[in-house]
Amino acid sequence: MKQLTKWARHRGRLVLSLVTVALLVVAPSFALAAPSSTLLEFWNASDETNTETIDHSAWQNLLTTYLSSHPSGVSRFDYAALKANAEDTAKLADYLAHLQAHDPRTYAKAEQKAYWINFYNALTVQVVVNAYPVDSIRDIHESWIPLSGPWDDVHATVAGQELTLNHIEHGILRPIWRDNRIHYAVNCASYGCPNQSPTVFTAANTEELLDASARAYINHPRGVDFVDDDFLMISSIYNWYVEDFGNSQETVFAHLIQYAEAGLAARLKDFAGSVDYEYDWNLNQPSYVHE
Repeated sequence: MKQLTKWARHRGRLVLSLVTVALLVVAPSFALAAPSSTLLEFWNASDETNTETIDHSAWQNLLTTYLSSHPSGVSRFDYAALKANAEDTAKLADYLAHLQAHDPRTYAKAEQKAYWINFYNALTVQVVVNAYPVDSIRDIHESWIPLSGPWDDVHATVAGQELTLNHIEHGILRPIWRDNRIHYAVNCASYGCPNQSPTVFTAANTEELLDASARAYINHPRGVDFVDDDFLMISSIYNWYVEDFGNSQETVFAHLIQYAEAGLAARLKDFAGSVDYEYDWNLNQPSYVHE
């Protein structure tokens, strides 16, 4: 039954792909390619002599209250409950104002990395909460383009610079650190995304959390899923950002094998079938039931 369901989903995606292609022929401007990693030079500075840390305890308290584990293995964030709690929505706004009051360039690079990851995740939650109820983060956008999402909308200002979510991920985190595990840390409020970490990132724990997040995602079906011995479904992350994973299917597989559990790693090493990609953009809220 599980295999038939996956094949049904695959056929459904093929139909959807044909519809999408037809739409793109009519309106090419609707094509939304994944952003490339392009350094924003302004942010590429640090003070490695600075041993100060930035306080993320407010964000930790919110995660403890509203982020929960789920039998599916995909954590859920209760956006509805947060929106209904005026005191906690104010705490989220205060935390983001606290981050925006700092110039991260005056801190060491390790502190900056944690700062930007927490900033991205908290800002994403605020964007969703402000627009809630929505079924998908892609429904939130200032652009006229359907399903374009909020990633190019300005949501913050730091050191006099207006910032979008894309600036943080693709102009700062990816190009400065060149660490493909960043994709397991930044959360886009979707079921197909790697889990939001229940622990805030700090300079001291970032490496440990990144490794743990990579292992958790790759060993979950939304990361790597064998339909059968000849057909493998993997996350669209490895297609959209293949340049961060070595720019070929072989290097993507090498990355997957690095973090896969023994049985999965052995199966990946011997795999010679076809590969497809999938991603579930439904909001990772408690009420969502994945089929």
